[in-house]
Amino acid sequence: MNVPVLPDYGHRSLAEVLPAILSALGVPGGPPALAFEPVRAAALLLVDGLGTELLREHAADAPFLASLPDAGPLTVGFPSSTSISLTSLGTGLPPGAHGMVGISFRADDGELLDTLRWTTQGADGAIDMRELLPPEQVQAAPTALERAAAAGVAVTVVSKQEFGGSGLTRAALRGGDFRGTYALGDLAAEIIAGLTGAGRRLCYGYHADLDLLGHLHGPGTLAWRLQLSEVDRLVALIAEHLPSDAALVVTGDHGMVAVDRIFDADTDPVLQEGVLLLGGDARSRHVYVRPGATEDVLATWRSVLGDNAWVVPGDQAVAEGWFGQVMPQLRGRIGDVVAAARGTAAVTRSVAEPIISRLPGQHGSLSVEEQLVPLLVARTS
Repeated sequence: MNVPVLPDYGHRSLAEVLPAILSALGVPGGPPALAFEPVRAAALLLVDGLGTELLREHAADAPFLASLPDAGPLTVGFPSSTSISLTSLGTGLPPGAHGMVGISFRADDGELLDTLRWTTQGADGAIDMRELLPPEQVQAAPTALERAAAAGVAVTVVSKQEFGGSGLTRAALRGGDFRGTYALGDLAAEIIAGLTGAGRRLCYGYHADLDLLGHLHGPGTLAWRLQLSEVDRLVALIAEHLPSDAALVVTGDHGMVAVDRIFDADTDPVLQEGVLLLGGDARSRHVYVRPGATEDVLATWRSVLGDNAWVVPGDQAVAEGWFGQVMPQLRGRIGDVVAAARGTAAVTRSVAEPIISRLPGQHGSLSVEEQLVPLLVARTS
């Protein structure tokens, strides 16, 4: 595609999903951009890496998912990566308003913050930043789960055990009773339990392994397809056990592409010229430049990457709405230059990001494959 797929913030993006579910549960708020029928209890299952294009292409591997009504596709926002998408989902805000603008970005103390691990790099390796950069301050907007709990809804968050108390959970999904899981069985069981009982209930569930196998093996590979079949069975099991007057909503946080044209920013001295910090991920880079070097860095990155990326000044990306409305105090987190990969290209960092840089599956940019996710709905009869 010759033009980027810009996120449809305020209309059909991930940020509109939870406000619509809260409205369906009777939580006060403005009229939602998306509409769900009123319901007593609702579960939202986020399948990491479940893109619309991939699901359509491999519908035979997921017959139950393919049979569900799809209120999507939705755009996920930019960058199209997990920590950004989960925070938009959890807050109902675009990245420019909640401030999680990259897998890594320049935080308010001037250091790069890894938002998946909530760490920054020191002389002796990664440093836990949860005390120095509290997630509740880095992402200070109230979450939809907090809104629901304040309105008397019983709220549960079901995710991997190791994510309990993580920086990303605290930033994006605070406000619910956390239930840690270890496998598909207890993930399904805890979601069902979160919907069972009297009164209004909201359960958020998270499944990580489709994305993991997409990174490791590539999207659409046999391993990925077999995992998609497991996800299909998971959703079918939850739907079979839905309590009366309950609904299950399934979506993704991004799609994925296989990359084979690599530009390594850690070994190419040309891409390092004038660069102070390099954030983001392989398909979406924040380039923070040294004073006075913006025009030179912009020209260099455009020359090196050519048609393999949309490379624009940060101010242009902001003006064109890549991040939605950007709060003035958060503008410094966005790169002076922003690069969004095209086609099968990736800008890796083999030294700073050695593991992810070697993997064939990547996401983060503005392609249709990465941006569009489904919005599937299952209800009890």
